[in-house]
Amino acid sequence: MAIKFELLFILFVSFSSFLSSASSSAASDDINQWCNKTPYPEPCKYFMSNGSYNFVPKQKSEFRKMAMQIAMERALNAETHTKWLGSKCRNELERNAWSDCLKLYESTILQLNNTLDPDTKCSDFDAQTWLSTALTNLETCRAGFIELGVSDFMLPLMSNNVSKLICNTLAINNGSTEKQTYKEGFPTWVSPGNRKLLQSSSPAANLVVAQDGSGNYKTIQAALDVAAKRSGSGRFVIHVKSGVYQENIEIGNNMKNIMLLGDGLKNTIITGSRSRGGGSTTFNSATVVVTGGGFIARDITFRNTAGPQNHQAVALRSGSDLSVFYRCGFEGYQDTLYVHSQRQFYRECDIYGTVDFIFGNAAVVLQNCMIYARKPISGQQITVTAQGRTDPNQNTGISIHNSQVMASSDLKPLLSSFKTYLGRPWMEYSRTVYLQTYLDTLVDPAGWLEWDNNFALNTLYYGEYKNSGPGSSTSGRVKWGGYRVISSATEASQFSVANFIVGQSWLPSTSVPFTSGL
Repeated sequence: MAIKFELLFILFVSFSSFLSSASSSAASDDINQWCNKTPYPEPCKYFMSNGSYNFVPKQKSEFRKMAMQIAMERALNAETHTKWLGSKCRNELERNAWSDCLKLYESTILQLNNTLDPDTKCSDFDAQTWLSTALTNLETCRAGFIELGVSDFMLPLMSNNVSKLICNTLAINNGSTEKQTYKEGFPTWVSPGNRKLLQSSSPAANLVVAQDGSGNYKTIQAALDVAAKRSGSGRFVIHVKSGVYQENIEIGNNMKNIMLLGDGLKNTIITGSRSRGGGSTTFNSATVVVTGGGFIARDITFRNTAGPQNHQAVALRSGSDLSVFYRCGFEGYQDTLYVHSQRQFYRECDIYGTVDFIFGNAAVVLQNCMIYARKPISGQQITVTAQGRTDPNQNTGISIHNSQVMASSDLKPLLSSFKTYLGRPWMEYSRTVYLQTYLDTLVDPAGWLEWDNNFALNTLYYGEYKNSGPGSSTSGRVKWGGYRVISSATEASQFSVANFIVGQSWLPSTSVPFTSGL
């Protein structure tokens, strides 16, 4: 009897293990089916099968959440590893690039956390924005080592699957996103209160900065230090009186809803001179950096005086979600305005530069702006934009609407010596459109310039819609697969304030005027 019982027990155990392996095999097959729909199925399968997850997602929403959680876990792991790598830096250039990466990983974790946090009430459009930013951060980290010429040692040590996992979440999440509308000249994400601030002749300030001692502080940084310690995150207005402020300032992730209010773009100027030529990464060369959400600037100029000979030298870098720049100036040469990431809106601004002087991977609309090409160094070609979309599911791009592209006074007498182009593809899925914009004689008949031979010519999206002026004829334009003359108002309106940055939901609060449609 005992022998029979033992035999039955063995059979039962064998059958159970068979069922277990069969069910785990079935689960694995189910995971494989989900992962095979992503751009990078292998890391998806590996981390979903080897993580702390012991269930198979039944719906796309469950799969998306699992994919985001895995991306978050791997990003946290990568951040810890990146911190540890600090002691391995062999020189100042490596340390500069590493230091940027540390900030960028922190930001990536913040973006991923926003998409996962139930308290943020994250819409699909929000999620696509924050995931796009997370991916842009990691690309920026990589680019820093390459541009400083120190990629050989550190970059292999930083290799991980985080970018691929984020690409997967972007692909899973990519679906219908709500449309955006405009009200009183601003996207809807500008609340009525912020609209009033932007349009009021004399908004009430929490603090005043004045070099002559007539305000609360003499430097902008001193005022920001106070703002950082305030309780709550309501709108905080700093009035910066007329003057040239030689300061490098950073308004970080923890400083939300800051407004810098100047006395006019010709009167209030913040200036610095960091540059790639001076040993900075492009990312860290900015005179002013802002990443805290909801930032507003009005009537101020951001300047970088490093000059064209020092190559990349940023006046302003913004990674501030739902940020607005109204009647501001941006002065530099190469890489003047770094629209790094998130949703941004520029209205009635003056932008000066030479090479790639509006660049980055934000979802950004520039409306009613004056864009001035300056005299570059000998042998350079002028390119207005260099858009940095690396993934087809990122909801990013540069939309220039109802603006003017002109030669600045120093370039006008030399127009025959330099060619000027509307943009070139910095990254594979570069996306830039000019809508109803005046293009002066400086714009080359070809319109657009290659980055590197045939790179990205079929994957980019470059469009022109109902532009005017002597440089607007499309008859001699490039014949690339990704270039199009937009004839449909429906297609063009995808890049309006309403649709491209869902401005209707946030711009009204800034009180900056905006046109929501075409």
